[in-house]
Amino acid sequence: MNSRIVLLAIALVITVTPGLSHAAEPVAQETLLTLVATALANSPELKSSQAKWRMFIAKARQAGSLDDPMFMFKLQNLVAREPFSFGGSDPQTAKVIGISQQLPFWGKRAIREEIAQYEAESYRWSLEERKLELVRMVKETWYQIYAVDRSIALADKNLQILTDFMAIAESKYSVGQGAQQDIYKAGLEKSKMLDMQITLRQQRRSLEANLNYLLARPDTTPVAKIPDFGLPRFAMTAQQLNDLAFAQRPRVKELSSLANKGSAAHRLAQKEQWPDFNLSFEYMFREAVNNEMTKDPGYNMFTVGVTFNLPVQRERRQAMAAEASSEKNMAQEELNGLRNSIGYAISDTLAQMERLQKLAELYQTGTIPQAEQSLESAVISYKVNKVDFLTLLDSRISLYNYELGYCHALAEYMMKLAQLEAVIGVDPAEQQPLPTPASDKPHH
Repeated sequence: MNSRIVLLAIALVITVTPGLSHAAEPVAQETLLTLVATALANSPELKSSQAKWRMFIAKARQAGSLDDPMFMFKLQNLVAREPFSFGGSDPQTAKVIGISQQLPFWGKRAIREEIAQYEAESYRWSLEERKLELVRMVKETWYQIYAVDRSIALADKNLQILTDFMAIAESKYSVGQGAQQDIYKAGLEKSKMLDMQITLRQQRRSLEANLNYLLARPDTTPVAKIPDFGLPRFAMTAQQLNDLAFAQRPRVKELSSLANKGSAAHRLAQKEQWPDFNLSFEYMFREAVNNEMTKDPGYNMFTVGVTFNLPVQRERRQAMAAEASSEKNMAQEELNGLRNSIGYAISDTLAQMERLQKLAELYQTGTIPQAEQSLESAVISYKVNKVDFLTLLDSRISLYNYELGYCHALAEYMMKLAQLEAVIGVDPAEQQPLPTPASDKPHH
């Protein structure tokens, strides 16, 4: 029969299509916490950012240090006609050693160190912000894989259901109670499901490669099927989450450090109106002179001196102050913009999470059980010729779409939670955890 040829062709496609069969060897199960820790430990970008932060810490230690003292040695007032006579012929000839030290005006050195520390601190918080982004991407990819895994499982289940439908249709056709087009229709639906299955498996491989990229490990490393989970709850309001974000978000602290750096730079620009000093000490070794022209006992001498610059270039110093003020204002306005974006992101994400949570509960407690009952009733009615085959297929498609919507609602809720964690800087579910209701248990 033609129906048997269709069945044989479908079985052949399943057999020869690469990637449709499960791996022969079991893959070790990894937890999300393990993967996050691996990503944080292996990421080349994080290692680069950490090295940059340490570089600026070293710069901060340098900024507060004095310049090296200068040592001086000279032969003073040598007689030109006797260049190698270093003493004894002229009382003004002397060997001189000296030392000098550059001293910035009081307070400048401390402010320079403060500026460098604020800059190093900003890079530290930039590193922490990058960690948050990496964790968010790992978690989003993880839950995308979960959704694809559940979609593949649903496709497998529906292929078996369609096989059963085809067997029922063939049985009815063999006794003259069904139409041959019902068999063809079932075969076509199986082909569509196979096409969807191929697409899902390709998506799975792509997501797996992306996760391995985020973890900085070989892209062929397999990722095991992700187990079911319940939806975490937290009782914090949007305002509480905003307050938590302003206290914990690394980006907020980074911009605050840059604003403080600008304030310190402005104070340094004001200090530049005062001169820097150079203290020096010189000691002259002289020799006694006793000849027909002069007589000198050759007492040793020393010189103490101080020099300082004259801060008369006011335009340059005014420009320094203006630059520092602009840097502070820029960081402050970026911080204000970040506060606005945090408030919007929290409100929008909470609204979407509430929708997804209610949608998942509706699927689990109402829509899916009703669709299962509808499909069961349709199967019974089709066997006794009370409904046609299209009604049976429609019931099957409705159940499949609802189950698909349920697993996607779970995955999207967790992805939104990961995004919320990146917005506020910590996992809100760990701040004020509540017991998970029974209705949040995954549907099997």
